Parts: sequence; C-alpha cells; structure tokens
Amino acid sequence: MNSLLKRQIRKYLPEELLSDKKLETFLDAIDKSYKTSENQFAMLQRATAISSEELFDANEKLKEETNSQRKVIEKLKSVIDTLKFYDLEQDKPIENSDSLKLVDFIDNQTKEIIKINKQKDSLLKSLEQQNQELNDYTHMISHDLKTPIQNIDALSVWIREDYGDLLDGEGKDRIELIRENTQKIDTLVRAIHRYSTIDKEEVKRYNLDLDKLLKTIIKELNLPDNINVNIPEKLPNIKGDDKRIEQLFLNLIDNSIKFNEKENIEIEIGFSEDATFWKFYIKDNGKGIDEKYFQKIFIAFSKLENDYKSAGIGLSIVKKIIDLYKGNIWIESQLKVGSIFHFTIKK
Repeated sequence: MNSLLKRQIRKYLPEELLSDKKLETFLDAIDKSYKTSENQFAMLQRATAISSEELFDANEKLKEETNSQRKVIEKLKSVIDTLKFYDLEQDKPIENSDSLKLVDFIDNQTKEIIKINKQKDSLLKSLEQQNQELNDYTHMISHDLKTPIQNIDALSVWIREDYGDLLDGEGKDRIELIRENTQKIDTLVRAIHRYSTIDKEEVKRYNLDLDKLLKTIIKELNLPDNINVNIPEKLPNIKGDDKRIEQLFLNLIDNSIKFNEKENIEIEIGFSEDATFWKFYIKDNGKGIDEKYFQKIFIAFSKLENDYKSAGIGLSIVKKIIDLYKGNIWIESQLKVGSIFHFTIKK
C-alpha cells in the first residue's frame, strides 16, 4: 500500500480498531486493490508516453519527407521552365551533352520522388499500426482498471459507514481524500476508455435533427441561470451518428463553461454551409487561449490547468470524431475575451 496512505489510516484510527481482525482484512483488500490499480495505471501512462513519442517522431519524419518532395517538385518545375525557354520539342533528337544532362536529371529526380513516396507509405503504415496498438492497449487497461478503482471507492465508503462513529474529524477527512483520489483516477480511466473506443464502431450516417439534439444536451446539462446558450438560427438536419455528434457538441459546450470565470457566461452556436461541408462554430466569452497552445489543446492528456476533475482528453475526443466525419477543427481566441471553435462535418 502507498506508504503515506497506510500511515495516515493507522494514525487516525482508534486503538480498538487497530487490533480488529476485520479491519486487517479491510486494509489488506485496500492494499491489493491499490497496488493493482497503481501498477496498471503506471503501465498505461508509460505506454501512452512511449507511443505518443513514436507517433510524434513518425509525424516529424513525414513532414521532412514532404518537404524533400516539395523541393524535388520545385526543381522539376525549374527544368520545365528551362525547356519552355529553349522551346525544346518532345520529338527532337537529343544530340548535345546539355540535353543528356537534362534527361538524366529528370530521370534521377523521378526516381527520388518514387523513393520518397515509398518511405512515406512505410511511415504511414507504421503510424497506423502504432495508433491501433495504442488504442487496443488503452482500451484493455482502462477496462481492467475499473474493478480495483470501484473496490477502493466501495471499501472507503464501508469504513466510513461502519466505523464512522469511531473516527475523529481528521480521520473522516482522510477517508474523503481516498475517495477524491479514486474519483480522480476514475475520471481519467473513463475518459481514456471513451477516447480508445470512439472510432471502434462503424461510422454511421443517418438523418439527425440538430435542433432536437441540442435541446436535449442543454436540458441534460441543467444549466444555472447565469449560463446562456444562444442558438439564434434553426440548425440543419445533418448526416451522422447521434452518439458521436452529441458527444462532439457536449464536449465543446462543457469546455466553454468549464474555462469561463465570467459572472454571466454566454455561449453562441451557429452554422453555415458550402457545397460539401457543414460549418459550425461555438463561441464563448471565457478565459481565452494563448495562440501558442492552439494545437496542443487537441492532443490527448494535454491540460492547460491543473484540474483533477478534467482528464485533458475532451478536445482530443472532439477532434477524433471530426476526423471520422472527414472534417476539420480550428480555434480563434483572445485572452480574457473568449474563444471560437470552428469545425466542419462532411455532408
């Protein structure tokens, strides 16, 4: 058992409880559950960190290969411009060394492009495989962690109920601290589970009434009077999966509320469309985000504030859903003024 937790439990329990055999059984159960969850959680963190680094490295290599290919294309453009300048004809026989050099150059550049494309294909395949392995592993671990976390929470409730009269105020505070920490882990595990399963099921597309869906979301949030969600226009019917689209809007609305310290919170939802995409925005008058964090906020487990109730995964789930529907997401924001999240969903 965690040494601090063990010391605190024994420190604040009365003498008669310390010698109770039932209490020893209880503490042993906590010990087993705590070790199991702690070890598995550590494994999950290590796997996530390693996989994230590998994915980042692969992405950087892809960028390098893309830049190399762009340089090759620019060189070929230069060659084409040269050919046009000298007005060389396709059927004209090659008789001088300059023309031969030109042909060799084009041939070498073509081979280089083919080589770069093969490297990109290999990197993409590796990236896809690593991403799949990471999703499978996080799904398995998040599932296995549920039971020990639930056990610790249940045991802490039992000790509070069965021995509450024997505990002083500080002892009861320690029990609540145990529950608070298990809830923190539970929040993260549930978020990891949602993140790893969001793209497991088939992407379904059927008619969705967004007006009805948004009204349901706002009703379930049970917002206080100082929070106003404004939908000035009639939202369209779109093609999508109600569970994923609901989670998409719910996470963005929740994010607008969570990071807003204004006395009156204003959230506005709107849309437009073009030939191939629905374009939506969710605007708030919250804290705003510094431009240097615009990309970081969509990365899983990235948190700009140390809030134990947040897993730092909500916006990464949003991006994952939008990717499934072939869309894009970006942000406009100004510190202390507010943010606007724009996103598209393919028709």
